[in-house]
Amino acid sequence: MSITTFILTVIFALVIGTVADRLSPFSMPGSWVGAIVAGYVGTLLGPYLFGTWGPVVVGYWLVPSLIGAYIVVIVIGGIRKVFG
Repeated sequence: MSITTFILTVIFALVIGTVADRLSPFSMPGSWVGAIVAGYVGTLLGPYLFGTWGPVVVGYWLVPSLIGAYIVVIVIGGIRKVFG
């Protein structure tokens, strides 16, 4: 992985994580770092659960990645709310 690919992946994860955080009823802890983690885990989880469809950005499928990140934010935000 080149440095350019790494930077683009981090930017993509940040955007996906931020959008998922804004759409979900819970908030992701950790500010922008939490958004990057949610976005990256969502890019791995989404295509595994929902398949590979939709537009591809930086080698990741946009729609399944967003759905996966949304699920990550809801799960982490729910755990945070329950255990406080």
